[in-house]
Amino acid sequence: MLADVTPYLRCPVCHADLSLADAVLGCMRGHRFDVARQGYVSLLPGNARTGTADTAAMVSARAEFLASGEYAPLTRAVAEAVGDAVADADGAGCVVDAGGGTGHHLAGLLERHPGTVGIACDLSRYAVRRAARAHPRMGAVVADVWQGLPVRDGAAAAVLDVFAPRNAAEFHRVLRADGVLVVVTPLPQHLGEIVRGLGLLTVDEDKPRRLRDALDERFAREHSRDVRWTMRLSRRGVEVLVGMGPSAWHATGVAATVAALPEPVEVSAAVTVSTYRPEP
Repeated sequence: MLADVTPYLRCPVCHADLSLADAVLGCMRGHRFDVARQGYVSLLPGNARTGTADTAAMVSARAEFLASGEYAPLTRAVAEAVGDAVADADGAGCVVDAGGGTGHHLAGLLERHPGTVGIACDLSRYAVRRAARAHPRMGAVVADVWQGLPVRDGAAAAVLDVFAPRNAAEFHRVLRADGVLVVVTPLPQHLGEIVRGLGLLTVDEDKPRRLRDALDERFAREHSRDVRWTMRLSRRGVEVLVGMGPSAWHATGVAATVAALPEPVEVSAAVTVSTYRPEP
């Protein structure tokens, strides 16, 4: 619920503390943000642009695919990576999911840690609408990681970044000194069978170096492990998997190609889950 995470939020305009009253978030300087009837709030600054946000169709596909349980190993790995950082927080600090989409992975983490609250931040209002209903201890906020997260300094026991943009300065600012950053990136083999078969976007093999460059000045890598599993998907499962990701912007003729695939379609999942600690 938004009320549970309001103590961790700040005004996107003046950075003052926010309070919630009568379905409005407001600060002492008079900035006001209406809570939508679905339970989320937009905390975008006035100059924000949402043209790159996930569309309603992409979010619907993501919700359908994640509900199938095929990404359960990823959700579990994220929760395990956060692990002790949240347990040690003892109620002091929330979990911020930057680019959290529908809140699926954050909800899985909150289930494992009953005393924890979470904030799902995403640029897509369609995703945030779903995140607002994903878990009773989750608040959902429309926010742009590049414009600055509407989260107080040092408020987060953990920050999640699952296939999402990484703003090292913002992650460092919102994390507690003893907090943890969990970053999930795809390996080159991730979804390889359908990437090759359908001509989708490939994983940049230089991504690990770019990740290090983006984080090394502010974070120290603590641990990294590869997580791999095999999914056996129906043709419909392949369609929604394609439709939920960045390839949805570029793929053409997918339906016809997928219709010719034998069922089930075996698809490899391969990601790296890394944990980082903020440098002083």
